[in-house]
Amino acid sequence: MASGKAIEVAIILALLGMLSVLVLGEGGVECEKLPIEMCAFSVSSSGARCVLEKKYSSTSEGSIEYQCQSSGIIAEELKEWIESEDCLQSCGLQRMSVGMSTDDLFENSDFTSKLCSSKCQNRCPNIVNLYQNLAAGEEIYLPHMCEARNTRNTRSRRMMIRTASAPSVGGLKSFSLGGASAPAPE
Repeated sequence: MASGKAIEVAIILALLGMLSVLVLGEGGVECEKLPIEMCAFSVSSSGARCVLEKKYSSTSEGSIEYQCQSSGIIAEELKEWIESEDCLQSCGLQRMSVGMSTDDLFENSDFTSKLCSSKCQNRCPNIVNLYQNLAAGEEIYLPHMCEARNTRNTRSRRMMIRTASAPSVGGLKSFSLGGASAPAPE
């Protein structure tokens, strides 16, 4: 006899399967047609990343509505992707995240620890790709940042902070583990 937890998981998977058929339909994933609960970290059929945006209602004073929009950011080699709850949790993200930003890379050490974790890095290519591209826009090479972050050496962390504010090398800032820094791969 299956446990109650296994039955619950099976029901959730079946419902997600039916929902994906409704969302994908014949035309594929369109950000503007996704329910807001599935928007953030999804990728449309055209490869555009979906982004959850706040919209202030003009009909009700102070009322905030959310809508899913296509962003100008194109996912590399990913299309028709709706991120799993497991990856969101593993990488320290929340489904109802509004917009896209690198702020958490520098302001939220718990998020950065989860993003740099092997579980996130090895199992969640969509999220890793997104944050690598966002970090590159800030002239930061995410793999070097994670490497420095994942070491327990205090000197490495000091070097990581110094390198983040130093002039860029080869277009992207590189992170060092305490010795000479290496440029980001071309």
